Amino acid sequence: MGNRNRATTAAAGSMLTVLLLASGCGSEDGGARTVTVRAAGAERAVGHGAGDGKGYGAGSEADTGTEAEADADADAGSGADPADADATPAGRLAVREIPEVGSAVTDAAGATLYRFDKDTARPSRSNCEDACATLWPPVPADGAQAPAGIDAGLLGSVERSDGTRQLTLAGWPVYRYAKDTGPGDAKGEGVGGTWRALARDGGKAAEAEPEKESAPLSAVEDAKLGKLMVDSRGRTLYRFGKDSAWPMKFGCLDSCLDTWKPAEPVEGEKAVGIPAGLVGSVQRPDGTRQLTIDCWPVYLFTGDTAPGQTNGHGLQGLWFAVDDAGKKIPAAG
Repeated sequence: MGNRNRATTAAAGSMLTVLLLASGCGSEDGGARTVTVRAAGAERAVGHGAGDGKGYGAGSEADTGTEAEADADADAGSGADPADADATPAGRLAVREIPEVGSAVTDAAGATLYRFDKDTARPSRSNCEDACATLWPPVPADGAQAPAGIDAGLLGSVERSDGTRQLTLAGWPVYRYAKDTGPGDAKGEGVGGTWRALARDGGKAAEAEPEKESAPLSAVEDAKLGKLMVDSRGRTLYRFGKDSAWPMKFGCLDSCLDTWKPAEPVEGEKAVGIPAGLVGSVQRPDGTRQLTIDCWPVYLFTGDTAPGQTNGHGLQGLWFAVDDAGKKIPAAG
């Protein structure tokens, strides 16, 4: 009986902790808002969103390359079977700052992704086979998704000599490094002079020019809609009528995310023209974090192809741009 009481007390304490963490949303205290929620099961597979949601680019079928040297550092000749290599799908990619490398592409779990100088991008072709592919596991193409910071049109696939399909970025076959053991590791950078962490455009992260500093979140004047929120690249932010701010839940899942990309979190103190207290983040069901404005998850629309466009505003009567006070802007009459 005592054990049961202690378990009940512990469970209640855990629930209270969640409620306290989430209490900033839906209140007027303006405090920091960082919460974790799960998707509303009845609202999965929402496919709303017009416009040209982008898919995988076509990769070359050619992949009969010769066996490449793994690298000078490698113990690639360890006799391990390439079939034992990590074949976990990449999931939703991310762009992260990695010390001494710069802005590099990672998988959903935070593992740094690489390209091989002995491969080719046009046509896509992998020259990492056998022992090389044990040390540098090819990333499967299935299930890979581009975040807001990567052009979805750069994602593609190539057929390997064993018939499996490997993810490509801007035509370059994508790999993990077996000696990277945790999120943010980049031990493969520069190995053998031929392996490089990937930049968001498929280039080499360490050689990419740093982006010009700009406000990660700001309010701009639109001729038709008035003041609205945009990200650092001038792209309009939207909220979805089937999401909920309190209690927080997601209505945009699965195929919906092909067209509407969750905006990446930013620091509220760096926002320009927007109260810092409106800016927060929430953990999505896949473990990634999404920017919230006044507790509402916000998205980017793939149908907006240039800064300042608002092509997603009013679509299906569910998608709306957000004003500088964090409120949805009514659809034009």
